[in-house]
Amino acid sequence: MSDRKQERRGLGRGLSALMADIGVDGSFNEATPAAEVSRSGLESMVIESIQANPDQPRRKFDERALGELAESIRTKGIVQPIVVRPSAGTPGMFEIVAGERRWRAAQLAKLERVPVLVREFNDLEVLEVAIIENIQREGLNAIEEAAGYRQLIDRFGHTQEKVAEALGKSRSHIANLLRLLNLPADVQNMVVAGTLTAGHARALVTAEDPLKLALKVAGEGLSVRETEDLARRMSVAPPRPAGAKRNAEKDTDTRALEEDLSANLGMGVVIDHKPGGEGQVTIRYKTLDQLDQLCQLLSQVR
Repeated sequence: MSDRKQERRGLGRGLSALMADIGVDGSFNEATPAAEVSRSGLESMVIESIQANPDQPRRKFDERALGELAESIRTKGIVQPIVVRPSAGTPGMFEIVAGERRWRAAQLAKLERVPVLVREFNDLEVLEVAIIENIQREGLNAIEEAAGYRQLIDRFGHTQEKVAEALGKSRSHIANLLRLLNLPADVQNMVVAGTLTAGHARALVTAEDPLKLALKVAGEGLSVRETEDLARRMSVAPPRPAGAKRNAEKDTDTRALEEDLSANLGMGVVIDHKPGGEGQVTIRYKTLDQLDQLCQLLSQVR
């Protein structure tokens, strides 16, 4: 088996099993009796023996939020344990798999020991856990969340259905967010900055010139509904064969399939299905690079 295939297999145990490993709830503080720690599978570890994961995809931690968490930890303790693995390079040290924010706040709170779960994760599993944890954190904008889903799908070979099931999301939620990654980088940056909401961005995905429309929406303070109406008027629909149904008349399954294909391909997809069973799929590309990507995908089909 090639390295690429091995990588796309991701975790042999599956995403749901991994979530079960890191999704442990239970209160713990420095006064927790040792017997209770043993029964729950937790360990109390000296905080100096824990180090950050150097490959943590999240680089920025809000100082004010960390201070608020540190104050909560001082009064209530750490509610969810930190997941660690033995450090490969430093005997006796442990590397954070999930919970770096809690670890940083615990240091601000001057804790000497913290609750941990020790797990034997490989490097790919550690990266996957970090992505999942970032997706689940509060305050994540739509583009960051979508990028996390895209990493789980592309890097580890998970399907939209598996990601949705493991994270407790609907498949349509995953698909709709993934479509935002088709927007130009400048428009995505407007979502990250809070200039546009995720609802505005979804309305811009099918627009002929998303950036031009995004600037108009932000400049005039248009609502999501107004943006949808404007995008509909400005969009140029691809030619439809005679007798084909309009999108508004399509059934829910067909529209969902169009959205899924658009999200996976990164291109606009229109399905015209006739009652007799035949139909036509139209894929619209915007650049030669997208055309080349489409040709490569089709050449792999056997």
